[in-house]
Amino acid sequence: MADRYIEVSLVKRGITATAKLLDDRAPLTCAAVWSALPLAGDVYHAKYARNEIYALFAPFAENEPPLENPTVTPIPGDLCYFSFAGTQLGTPSHGYDREVRPDTTVVDLALFYERNNLLLNGDVGWVPGTVWGQVTEGLDALAEACNDLWRAGALGESLRFSRA
Repeated sequence: MADRYIEVSLVKRGITATAKLLDDRAPLTCAAVWSALPLAGDVYHAKYARNEIYALFAPFAENEPPLENPTVTPIPGDLCYFSFAGTQLGTPSHGYDREVRPDTTVVDLALFYERNNLLLNGDVGWVPGTVWGQVTEGLDALAEACNDLWRAGALGESLRFSRA
């Protein structure tokens, strides 16, 4: 199979990076995401993991992919896939007012933009994610925009994943 690439964008800020899908390490997750593209949603900056931005989506795979190529210590440029029951994220401390309900499943597509991340959530413990992509171009500009999200806020910004 030929290498596949996607674009990861912060729409309002006009910043786009290119990422390679890790089909050899996470084939089921890559297939599910690729088939669902384009995907876009409100961006959030992580509270627990540190240098992470993400968007939440309704499940889009016919069958939820299993944990593949797992990590609890993502590195800069990693794209991770998480699936959560609404009860895992439905606490007021997370701040989701529209996306999460106790009776739902939520898919979290995340980008890690800097070092020293640890997927440990005080509410539920370790939260391993599937690494399904790696940014190959544009990470520096995207990281700068992610830091701006942290400082200036994410309101009105969206995170978009699309085929390159």
